[in-house]
Amino acid sequence: QVQLVESGGGWVQAGDALRVSCAASGRTAGITVMAWFRQAPGKEREFVAGVRWSGIAKLHADSVKGRFTISRDNAKNTLYLQMDSLQAEDTAVYYCVADQGRLMIGTVQWQYDFWGQGTQVTVSS
Repeated sequence: QVQLVESGGGWVQAGDALRVSCAASGRTAGITVMAWFRQAPGKEREFVAGVRWSGIAKLHADSVKGRFTISRDNAKNTLYLQMDSLQAEDTAVYYCVADQGRLMIGTVQWQYDFWGQGTQVTVSS
């Protein structure tokens, strides 16, 4: 099993920046891909960004490209999402996810075996 714990969410104003983190523990050796999803009130959960746990492959959703950057620190087993130029529509619960086995950075929820509890990000306009 892999445990994922997010941190760093909060309340910010439009245009501000925020970084959320995700600490992975447990059987982390088999992790191949990690990603962030988010769910806004009344909306479907959506893919935000993903990264291969080895190598350089990354993927960002069009809605956040140029504003958000996913990164990782393998030594610390930690995933990050740097969010710049935040907008009110970025308000959501942000979830950290992990996959073991697949090498493709998937954008669908069912690919991911492990989920964190989520961290709330609220952007006030």
